Amino acid sequence: MQYVRKISGTTKPSKDNEEAFAEAVHEIAHITQHLLDSLVTHAPAKNREEEAAKARARAAVRFGTA
Repeated sequence: MQYVRKISGTTKPSKDNEEAFAEAVHEIAHITQHLLDSLVTHAPAKNREEEAAKARARAAVRFGTA
């Protein structure tokens, strides 16, 4: 919705354009889902807790709170 608003230059479509606006939102959502479903990765999934611990360690070094 936000993308369609941005490219159309309007925050709310007129009554005459509501259908085209809604169709564009639907099509963009569909294409986006198709893209995400098609992507492949060989990297292992990240663990949120491990990533948070790494971030805390970097912050401690950066701000000298170790």
